[in-house]
Amino acid sequence: MTEQPILMFDSGVGGLTVLREARVLMPDRRFVYVADDAAFPFGAWEEPALRTHILELFAKLLDRFVPAISVIACNTASTLVIDALRERFPGHPFVGTVPAVKPAAERTRSGLVSVLATPGTVKRQYTRDLISKWAQKCHVRLVGSDRLAGLAEVYMREGFVDEEAVRAEIAPCFMENEGLRTDIVVLACTHYPFLVNRMRKTAPWPVDWIDPAEAIARRALSLLPPVDGALPQGEPDIAVFTSGKADFAVGRLMQGFGLSVR
Repeated sequence: MTEQPILMFDSGVGGLTVLREARVLMPDRRFVYVADDAAFPFGAWEEPALRTHILELFAKLLDRFVPAISVIACNTASTLVIDALRERFPGHPFVGTVPAVKPAAERTRSGLVSVLATPGTVKRQYTRDLISKWAQKCHVRLVGSDRLAGLAEVYMREGFVDEEAVRAEIAPCFMENEGLRTDIVVLACTHYPFLVNRMRKTAPWPVDWIDPAEAIARRALSLLPPVDGALPQGEPDIAVFTSGKADFAVGRLMQGFGLSVR
């Protein structure tokens, strides 16, 4: 590979939401999408074991692909290990994905905001620190979903999802207090935007669903030097699965995103 690619990392297909935005902003860049499907779901891991696993995996990924930058397109991984990655690999830039608490606090009119995330992201001190720093004047409800990431994986693989299951998972996000209602839900998992149309359909009232994908892509772009010359021909964007295999549905999905499965 003559041109250093951008490495996108997630536990499954959720990071494709970030890849989609990154391609719009950086059409002249090449991408390597790494799905750590052998470790999916990250929420099932004990934190020390997951931290060690990701650090060891990145030692191999950086050596193999020599990326210009790595985007951790996963809230669970970012809130757990982004600082450790920067410490372990100090010469390499990392962009993390953290709950969009600040823009939610800036946009809300009712002051009632929910952060919809995986249980791991909900319980992490990193998330609570964001709320303390940026949303002191808001009532922020943290909602941890055990099922939504898996439902998104099924939806992207098979094209359908149990809407009642989606309704049940998002229901705790909706608060009413003294005539005010939740008006913003932060999608704090990169898998969730794939289900946002189903969320809108099953929500008890309209809210603003904040997807951080574009902001993540803009941050990555800001850290990169300009592309020198045209994109090399014959070097497609690739998808790598840590399990060593991708089933037919996932392979077809990756091809739909212009990724060659390796």
